Amino acid sequence: MSDDKISSDKKFSILPLLTVNFIGALGYSVILPFLVYLVRDFGGNEIIYGLMGAVYPAFQLIGGPILGKWSDKIGRRKILLLSQIGTLASWLIFIVAFFVPHITFFEFTFKEDAILFTLPLIILFVARAFDGLTGGNISVANAYLADISTPQTRKKNFGKMSSAMNLGFIVGPVLSGLIAATASGELKTVILSAFISLVGVFIIQFLLKESKSGEPDDNSAADLPSSKPAIWKVKDVPIMMVLYFLIFLAFNFFYATFPIYAADILQWDPSQLGPFFTVLSGVMIFTQGPGLNYLNDHFNEKQLFVAGSILLILMFGCLTFTNTIIIYVGAVLFGLGNGLMWPSFLSIFSTKGTKNQQGAIQGFASSFGSFASIIGLVAGGFIFGYLEQRIFMLSAATMLLVLIVGAFINVEKD
Repeated sequence: MSDDKISSDKKFSILPLLTVNFIGALGYSVILPFLVYLVRDFGGNEIIYGLMGAVYPAFQLIGGPILGKWSDKIGRRKILLLSQIGTLASWLIFIVAFFVPHITFFEFTFKEDAILFTLPLIILFVARAFDGLTGGNISVANAYLADISTPQTRKKNFGKMSSAMNLGFIVGPVLSGLIAATASGELKTVILSAFISLVGVFIIQFLLKESKSGEPDDNSAADLPSSKPAIWKVKDVPIMMVLYFLIFLAFNFFYATFPIYAADILQWDPSQLGPFFTVLSGVMIFTQGPGLNYLNDHFNEKQLFVAGSILLILMFGCLTFTNTIIIYVGAVLFGLGNGLMWPSFLSIFSTKGTKNQQGAIQGFASSFGSFASIIGLVAGGFIFGYLEQRIFMLSAATMLLVLIVGAFINVEKD
């Protein structure tokens, strides 16, 4: 059976995939507002917070390409299920950190502060590492969507998937704020994340259809498309990989440092950090929903990619100010810019290579993203200690480079 026959957009509902992406974002965003505070309660600081963030992409660097190639061979659904079970297991490990004694293994001094490396912190690192090793859900989900999308539905489908994830990032901080106000709120929030992941397992198992037979098509039987040499020979893939790396680098400077910036310089608590991400994600949902539905009829993907990149450069500039109004203007620009740029980029990326290569291409792309995330998350914590909010200018400069390199993208006409 050919993949084209299996992957008819008319035969597939993307609702289960959207739901899986929604709950994946929800499960993580629920703990996002208080994670930096939890790391500090366990003895860490901004450096440890950055290192903890880098553990996930470091192990995803190992697991992503393997899971991507497996999905080309045995099907997307099985790998998505494996990834979701891994996420569930990681949250269960995370919960253990709340119940072990605060044994200190060693400590060091950074900027005159004593930093403790405790048993709970080690368990958090193990949890994030395990999730990263099995974390092929995003790249495989992108490959799944590429399988079932036609040229006419591709842009809308990737916009819907991004909207589903951003909806999770809206609901998550709201739930976190409500639960955190109760006794043992942090523990309850992690338990909720585990339950959400369990729901994801059931959705994939019982509602998600397989998008791919796992059988090579006639054009790829002679040359296994998931090998590195074959992938790098695909037209435009090298430049898309460079862009993938740069985009992730810019965003991970932000993700590594904004919660620290909010806590230390803006003096925000979790109840104030949550609304910021809610506004940001809300604007993104509007942009990726009705916004893209309208704009896709008037502009091509490359034009939307360029426009979004420009807005993101302006957004990072706003974050260098400490004025709350300007920072919230930055949140709106983030939602608009990323809402245009990222779905358009993914839509362009999904046209590169054959359906039988998409799992491998997305897997290698996730490795580039993981490598950039490691650099951004680890370096971000160190750099913030010296530059503070001026680090966001590094993100702006990186997005400017994305804008320049993106000028060389070739966009196929539908």
